[in-house]
Amino acid sequence: MGFLMYIPTRILFGAGQLDNLHEQKMPGKKAMLVISGGKSVRENGYLARTEEQLRLAGVEYAVFDQVQTNPLKSTVMAGAAFARENGCDFVVALGGGSCIDAAKAIALMAVNPGDYWDYIPSGSGKGKPIEKRPLPVVAITTTAGTGSETDAGTVVTNEETHEKIGFGMDEMYPVIAVVDPELMRTVPPALTAYQGFDALFHSVEGYISKAANPMSDMLAITAIENIGRNLADAVRNGDNLDAREKVAFGSTLSGMVMCVGACTSQHALEHAMSAYHQNLPHGAGLIMVSRAYFTHFVEAHVCDGRFVRMAQAMGATDAKEPMDFIRALVRLQEECGVASLKMSDYGIKPEEFGSLADNARSTMGGLFWCDRQEMAREDCIAVYRDSYR
Repeated sequence: MGFLMYIPTRILFGAGQLDNLHEQKMPGKKAMLVISGGKSVRENGYLARTEEQLRLAGVEYAVFDQVQTNPLKSTVMAGAAFARENGCDFVVALGGGSCIDAAKAIALMAVNPGDYWDYIPSGSGKGKPIEKRPLPVVAITTTAGTGSETDAGTVVTNEETHEKIGFGMDEMYPVIAVVDPELMRTVPPALTAYQGFDALFHSVEGYISKAANPMSDMLAITAIENIGRNLADAVRNGDNLDAREKVAFGSTLSGMVMCVGACTSQHALEHAMSAYHQNLPHGAGLIMVSRAYFTHFVEAHVCDGRFVRMAQAMGATDAKEPMDFIRALVRLQEECGVASLKMSDYGIKPEEFGSLADNARSTMGGLFWCDRQEMAREDCIAVYRDSYR
């Protein structure tokens, strides 16, 4: 029954909540406003609305618009220099998980010396102790996917070494998170699906992890139900605010699952894929390997009852055997139009599978410790091979 839970983020959840940001106590006087290099937050008016909220709160700001999908170490270092040059004393992230992750890493490096990889504790990182507390972060998510707005972690890719590694500390929890489903209505169908499955898998992995506990179970199964039963509607009709809100709720809970529980090696396997293939969306990579990955554990009978319970939560109310979860998962992917994603479309080749398996185990080995049964190198290669199209 034991668990440790610490989630200090103040969460503003619900349609229209962005308009209430100015009423919150801001953690500084000048914000570094982090957005992606794309056009969506500008064209949809989200940047202007956020700038207005900061003005109403009496906060100055400077906009940094260089974040890409799967944020890079070089971007983090450029952002840290930008924060120092502009005298910013806190960071506001406006965007999806990439923006929020980048903002956390930027907040760390804005006040600490050296290179970001100096502090990474795995792979080629040097694991140096953090000298100074990161700048405070306010996270405004425009997607329902990573849950980064409610957790203390960040994932950044070192493009020089092809390592995509998660890192976190209590001081990196956002002080405020805005989860406003109205900001998600303009997300295209494919991205809605990729992000939604990322959130779903945070909770699915958390539910079958050996780190599962009563609190993570409660959060995870509720998240699985909300995402599993509403994601297809959100993909089919982005203006379906009810579906958007329920998927966003599931995503928020999934972020909390990672705070009180843990993900498993599925995320490590995908991180290796997108570390070498920068244009592969994280959620898409997870979808590609998900059927083979979870089938591996179903066939190992590591937690039969949990797979049945997840299938029921996703809408297969008559589920009675573990494989019913795989059938429910594939059906949801088909309904969302993502069941036929191909690794080959992103340049992944079968001859890479051994290197990808090695990369996953060396950079994110901690996630393998969370599996209920050890996943050997050969098992990882088999998942990649069985997933390949």
